[in-house]
Amino acid sequence: MGESVTSRVLGVLGAFGADRTELTLTEISRRCGLPLTTTHRIVGELTGWGALERAEDGRYRIGLRLWEVGALAPRGLGLRESAMPFLEDLYEVTRQNVQLAVLDGRDAVYVERLSGRGAVTVITRVGGRLPLHATGVGLVLLAHADHPLQEQVLAGPLRRYTAKTLCRPEELRHALAEVRRTGVAVCDGQIELVALSVAAPVHGPRGDVVAALSVVVPAQGSDARAYVPAVRAAARGTSRTLAATGEKA
Repeated sequence: MGESVTSRVLGVLGAFGADRTELTLTEISRRCGLPLTTTHRIVGELTGWGALERAEDGRYRIGLRLWEVGALAPRGLGLRESAMPFLEDLYEVTRQNVQLAVLDGRDAVYVERLSGRGAVTVITRVGGRLPLHATGVGLVLLAHADHPLQEQVLAGPLRRYTAKTLCRPEELRHALAEVRRTGVAVCDGQIELVALSVAAPVHGPRGDVVAALSVVVPAQGSDARAYVPAVRAAARGTSRTLAATGEKA
């Protein structure tokens, strides 16, 4: 049985990524494994609706209509609105990268990021995703995830980004236990050697962890302990707001 129309449309959209934000029709066809004529028809319909845009050089990119629809996702929208005042406060205190992420499969998906001109360079972006084992927010989300998901991640593979990345199951299991014990995650050079992150959990109205927020600072010369109170305060403030509004994130 062949692919459904929906699968083909999703395949075309899935051809785009952070590494390839603009593609020619031929490149889209090749990346999603569809005949050029089929790709041309689907791309034309998506462009007409606004999900894709055609640049002057003939390349295609994701359109604003798709961004508008994506922005309506309640797990990001309500959470972001509740968290934003506290993220802004955390940014004002640190003047570094402040991030908010949610769990999606075996990844942390970033729904907000604030960053100053002098902040340490990070690879995260709004809408981007990174594996749970290598980031501060990811460790928080994984530490409070269901046991089956924890075991799936621990079973690997665990991608190594730097020499400090937690790639041995026993190391990662110990780190998750520490997150649950201390209420924070410290990720020092595990995704980039120049960056250190301190993250804390955000709780929903039912008390479950629905998100994690963090500050990312230069690894050199930074004391993670100095950022823990501010990060915890931002997470608690967001949690209280979610509880007061009944927002499930």
